[in-house]
Amino acid sequence: MKFKKFLSLGLALALAGSLAACGTKKDSGTTGSTDTKKEDKVITVGASPSPHAEILEKVVKPLLEKQGYTLNIKVFDDYVLPNTALDEGSIDANYFQHVPYLNETIKEKGYNLTYTVKVHIEPIRAYSNKLTKLADIKDGGQVAVPNDATNEARALKLLEKNGLIKLKAGDLVTVKDITENTKKLKFTETEAAQLPTVLKDVDVAVINTNVALAAKLDVNKALAVEDKDSPYANILAVKKGNENSDKVKALSKALNSPEVKKYIEDTYKGSIVAAF
Repeated sequence: MKFKKFLSLGLALALAGSLAACGTKKDSGTTGSTDTKKEDKVITVGASPSPHAEILEKVVKPLLEKQGYTLNIKVFDDYVLPNTALDEGSIDANYFQHVPYLNETIKEKGYNLTYTVKVHIEPIRAYSNKLTKLADIKDGGQVAVPNDATNEARALKLLEKNGLIKLKAGDLVTVKDITENTKKLKFTETEAAQLPTVLKDVDVAVINTNVALAAKLDVNKALAVEDKDSPYANILAVKKGNENSDKVKALSKALNSPEVKKYIEDTYKGSIVAAF
């Protein structure tokens, strides 16, 4: 009889231990779910310093905080790493590029990216420390343009529009597609972010607005400016499959908000233009 009592007691303790273990597992699972929920309220966005990071910090971040989201802004100084980071999943979105640049990167790298909303247009401009008019550039003058495919094409088309060169028809033209160069201008293809630093060494540099703003150039002193109906609207890029997530929808809505439009108008006074 004693043996049976000990056996019953042992079984009861084993069963209690088993139930306790199950209870612990359940609690652990609940905690993990809460952590995931918290993580889903954090949005990490890669952005160029100006105006992208400024817009995110000054306007978008407070709007998202009201909805319970935390916005982390990771600033990039180049045009390559933000798309690499996005494709690898180390950021949730990026905001620095226009549609043709994204499409060209996808074609070249095979990245699985797309975009949700267009936010603003940054007309590309020609600057000079030596000239007051583009037409005054001397024969053999030095011209610096961006070296990435889409922005180089924009720069060359701006120069063509202003009568300095003629180009072959096409979207992604380069200096090799110049068909007429009566002034025998010499072209240097330079990384976009470095163009302000070479401005002192050339007669003309064609510079993206975000780069010009970061370098404190006066956009109102530019010698030529791209049309405001340019197709090169800056966008919010995300990984395909994530465009309908709650946090990406919240971020997209905030970037197309009346508050962002007003900030762009009041702060940049025409140097960049809202695209929504």
